[in-house]
Amino acid sequence: MVNGLFIGGEWTTGGTPLEVRNKYDGVTFATVATARPEDVDAAIAAAARAAPEMARMPAWRRSEILARTAEGIRARREELARIIAMEAGKALKFARTEVDRAVQTFTVAAEEAKRLHGETIPLDAAPAGEGYFGFWQRRPIGVVVAIAPFNFPLNLVAHKVAPALAAGNSVVLKPASTTPLSSVALCEILQAAGLPAGGINLVVGSGATVGDRLVADPRVGKVTFTGSAPVGRHIVARAGIKKVTLELGNASPVIVAHDADLDLVAKRCALGAFYNSGQVCLSVQRVYGDHSIAEPFLEKFRAATEAMVVGDPLDERVDVGPMIDPGEAARAESWVAEAVSEGARVVAGGRREGSVYWPTLLDNVRPGMKVIDQEVFAPVASFIPYDTFEDALAAANASDYGLQAAVFTRDIGRVLAAIRTLDFGGVIINDTPTFRVDHMPYGGMRQSGIGREGVRFAMEEMTNIQVIAIKG
Repeated sequence: MVNGLFIGGEWTTGGTPLEVRNKYDGVTFATVATARPEDVDAAIAAAARAAPEMARMPAWRRSEILARTAEGIRARREELARIIAMEAGKALKFARTEVDRAVQTFTVAAEEAKRLHGETIPLDAAPAGEGYFGFWQRRPIGVVVAIAPFNFPLNLVAHKVAPALAAGNSVVLKPASTTPLSSVALCEILQAAGLPAGGINLVVGSGATVGDRLVADPRVGKVTFTGSAPVGRHIVARAGIKKVTLELGNASPVIVAHDADLDLVAKRCALGAFYNSGQVCLSVQRVYGDHSIAEPFLEKFRAATEAMVVGDPLDERVDVGPMIDPGEAARAESWVAEAVSEGARVVAGGRREGSVYWPTLLDNVRPGMKVIDQEVFAPVASFIPYDTFEDALAAANASDYGLQAAVFTRDIGRVLAAIRTLDFGGVIINDTPTFRVDHMPYGGMRQSGIGREGVRFAMEEMTNIQVIAIKG
């Protein structure tokens, strides 16, 4: 059994062992210890004890630990990629990319640890401030609880852990129960990099046993969560008065103008819709195409969809592996069947074997269908023709979500109109909504969440501003 509890610098066993299954063949390849309520309390206590030491640690030392962590991840690249491919079902080629991005995330955090600062304030701009010298600085918030999803079990953990440590906090990490092994490996690497005991604590278990207890504890100063909107709302209700960052997903729209390179757009949309079996917050879901190019573009999109190689994620040739479990694949199948019963047409895909759902392209869809209105989080994309560019912008905005949207066009007027009109956290021009680099501010509007990730921006969310006024 792999230890799934890392508390106060020590690996320990806890409650009932949890089986970790290969998501393609269902075979158990590891078991991890799960946390009991007393283990969760011990992890929070260890983080609280470590918080003052983390806050006092000089920036150069935090930076060195994070840089060594990046190198440790790089050194274990192939091992980590194979773990991700097995526990998350992600194609190996994309699992390697995830490991490389985690290296980048920790590298950026090492740099940003040395740049966290405040600034002076001209207090004498007000009559009452005459004779005072003022400045503000950022102070670490203390204990950060990081609750991570299954779809990027290393890099989305890195996006929570790295900025928290860079800002001088301690962390209690709860990974998804389906994908805990990446977090186990990361804690091993952080320990080897010299992180003080209690700087990172790992607890594995269900939301009811572990998550609720972490979120509600008054010793916790910040909760950062990536997952579904219903769970996000539950966290807000449970957290009380503490900082919360929520990244809750999207129903990502893509607008294709008549002047776009259709071959390029079709290939990019197929990759953006179907890699990681569509289980990506930014996955391409709604593709709006100008009516004048609808027929040729749909044919190119169909061909690009059918060109995706489906199978065992450990096979170097494979693009699309299994979904996280058979139940999720069955849900995707049922959503497509419901859309078809309401008039949608399956252009490509639409079949399932166990946890594998083939990349699926639909047309004849309309608002009101789940595949349009809700986040599919599966390898399902829909094509919708539009009459005017303004119609497409309005349709893209007609969503409860607002994480990222994309527009393909060569016309600067359309670009500017999209920037002015689209109410999303990110607007990507001439690439899909899946574009993300790890230092950019990342987050959404409406039901897509609260706050921003991206190392520097996450660090700001994980600190408090302290004002100092000195009377001369």
